[in-house]
Amino acid sequence: MQARSETLSPPTAAPAYRTNVPFWLCGVSLLATLWLFWPTAWSMAQIWSRSETFAHGYLILPISLWLVWRKREALALVTPHSEWRGLVLLFLLGFAWLLARIADVQVVQQLAFVAMLPTLVFTCLGWPMVRVILFPLLFLFFAVPMGEALIPSLMDFTALFTVTALRLTGLPVYWEGLYFSIPSGNWSVVEACSGVRYLIASITIGSLFAYLTYRSYWRRAIFIGLALLVPILANGMRAYMIVMIGHLSDMKLAQGVDHFIYGWLFFGMVMLLLFWIGSRWSETEATAADAAGVQDTTLAPHPVARFATIAVSSLAILLVWPLWGQYLDRQQAGWEPGLYQATAPAGSGGWERVEHDWLDWKPRYIAPDQEIQVSYRQSDQPVGLYLAFYGRQRQDAELINTQNVMVPQKHPVWREVQRTRVDLDLPETTLQVRQARLAGSGQRVLVWHWYWLEGTHTSSNVLAKLIEARNRLLGGPHPAVGIVLYTPYEHDRDGAERHLQAFLDAMLEPLEAELARLD
Repeated sequence: MQARSETLSPPTAAPAYRTNVPFWLCGVSLLATLWLFWPTAWSMAQIWSRSETFAHGYLILPISLWLVWRKREALALVTPHSEWRGLVLLFLLGFAWLLARIADVQVVQQLAFVAMLPTLVFTCLGWPMVRVILFPLLFLFFAVPMGEALIPSLMDFTALFTVTALRLTGLPVYWEGLYFSIPSGNWSVVEACSGVRYLIASITIGSLFAYLTYRSYWRRAIFIGLALLVPILANGMRAYMIVMIGHLSDMKLAQGVDHFIYGWLFFGMVMLLLFWIGSRWSETEATAADAAGVQDTTLAPHPVARFATIAVSSLAILLVWPLWGQYLDRQQAGWEPGLYQATAPAGSGGWERVEHDWLDWKPRYIAPDQEIQVSYRQSDQPVGLYLAFYGRQRQDAELINTQNVMVPQKHPVWREVQRTRVDLDLPETTLQVRQARLAGSGQRVLVWHWYWLEGTHTSSNVLAKLIEARNRLLGGPHPAVGIVLYTPYEHDRDGAERHLQAFLDAMLEPLEAELARLD
């Protein structure tokens, strides 16, 4: 018997799928989703057009498509497999979009819409395909114009960093919230000084750079972390340098246009240095086989009918939510927005209602159905009460709105020097409210403000929006009220807090009775 020798050949990659139908179905599903949720997509483009902070949004989709195109060889090695579990995710995303739509939370609508796109790819083509192009799909989220919620925290950090650096330099500083004074002049940290533009630009470009430059996840994570941290610190240094330039030039430089020119030049140099250092540890690009991963050849390709069924089911699920939203809009159109004839509660517990002539200020709430502003007095210390009533909340006439503020930016008289939160003692519970300190016209005012919705007191925007969405789903309007308490003070802020607490203890019950009458 003669022995035979055999030569083992190396394993070959799985053959490319022999029909493009799954890819065409996925493409059609993506275009149909864009058509179904076009108002949401268009709202993103409108923000890109009017805001320099988010103008990069126009580039996100082309960059994402280019990144997918770079992976075309790796994609050719992967067999598509439809995924039923993706239908559950699409259902949840559609419901989240509907809740955000009826509660007028635009950024959540946009996030849900963008999340539908990679979820559709996962549903139509399966996880092995998504794994190859995961970053290009996730990169789409940078198209969502978000990040402005970080502005207050970034402003606080910039003020803290600048004042600390000035004191370390040896300059005397009088600091009050976002406002500070040095011997040569007065300065304030406004929204443009928050550095949110630098942060958004840095994290977007930094994520793309890390993906293209590194293969290992830990290197990518470190660089993205630096792209998040460096612009925050650089913005603090930028603000300090501008103040110092103004101080050393006797306030002749770093004012007006050159203020912004210095800022962008400094930020540009910092980011170029960061990318130059990051490029020193670049790694070679993955091959197509590496990018595709190990293909499971034991899975037989799904029949075309299954792909078609998945695609049709996906679109049917997504179609439900815009139709439901239109139905709720037609239902809301019959609500009457201005039915309120509220009155301020009478005095109680030693508090007497008096003329509101001690303060020329009121908070700014956009388009309420009714406003009430009155004053009460006890022991010669006045307390002001402001109520903003919203009967039928709608876009640009809603209680939770970034334009509803105690003092708008660049107010000619008043400024908000500090924002914080405090816990108040209510019967059987504790309520956390927003506290603000205002200054203007030679006066100082301590302010507490929060919301009231259907018997619930809260200062949480999220909880207030969830209550609003629930009311809309149940098919009826319910009032929402902004409550603001305020009192003057000179130096004894703790005494002012105790005075507001005493007023709330005595007047909460009659105030709630008045609000409940309107529900």
